[in-house]
Amino acid sequence: MRIDVHAHLWTDEYLDLVERYGQDTSAHRGLGAGGSPDELAARFALLDSAGVDRQVLSVPPRSPHFADEHQAVEVARFANDQYADFVRRYPDRFAAFAALPLPHLDATFKELGRALDELGMVGASVTTDVLGTPLADASLTPLWEELDRRSAVLYIHPSGAAAQSPLIKDNHMLWMVGAPLEDTIAITNLLLAGIPSRYPNVKIITSHLGGALPMLLQRLDDQYEWEAGGAPEKPSVAARRLWYDTVGHSHRPAIRAAAESFGSDRLVLGTDFPYEAGDLFLRAIAYVPEALGADGNNVLDHNAAEILGL
Repeated sequence: MRIDVHAHLWTDEYLDLVERYGQDTSAHRGLGAGGSPDELAARFALLDSAGVDRQVLSVPPRSPHFADEHQAVEVARFANDQYADFVRRYPDRFAAFAALPLPHLDATFKELGRALDELGMVGASVTTDVLGTPLADASLTPLWEELDRRSAVLYIHPSGAAAQSPLIKDNHMLWMVGAPLEDTIAITNLLLAGIPSRYPNVKIITSHLGGALPMLLQRLDDQYEWEAGGAPEKPSVAARRLWYDTVGHSHRPAIRAAAESFGSDRLVLGTDFPYEAGDLFLRAIAYVPEALGADGNNVLDHNAAEILGL
């Protein structure tokens, strides 16, 4: 089964809600990623043309991460109810990752349980930081413990916060440079904190081939002992406990580096729909076997289905 793990769907109602609570939604409107009949028909036709059976929907970067708990819970429930409805209506085309009302842990556990146990979602999604807090921060330890207890899938997507750097944000590089840097920083934090080995039952999927991580693994191995001596294992060993989606804008050297660094069995299909749509969508899928040969077929048709149990 060919499953796209990096796909967005935002209704106008959802975008209006998060915008009312302070998030900028301008980059997500008018792209064909809504839930109208025409948008869905066009999406399904595109999936068929690329041989994609199903997309796993996720709301990041417009996640319900709000300082106000009431707002966070309201938005998370709204998102999850909408996604559950789309999955019920189109069970052969959609699955969904749950939105979580972080950083409010009790509310998050309640919504995670509802999403997984009642709504039938295949995992949860978060951004690379939660209101500026790294995912490896000790304050989020209970979240990792709960995900580990549930043997849950966690999908991690950039927050669009420019890695807290004005050098990125103020120089027109928010997504083309900022997003993969956020992937790199977030995942490196997890590796150095020992999250993958401490919580081995959590199936962590990260975006964009792990950002720059494929090019940095040997550097991390060479330098982590004197700069981050508390890490429990080599970063390269920890990195191979995660999975990485194939969104690399069809740059063949990048996906080859990821396959050589992590193993092709740690790669899963992603397209970043609607940001890669039309011919770009087709290219995002075709480049995987073009770059990886026979291994690319497993990446497209096997790895995600095994992780997600679909």
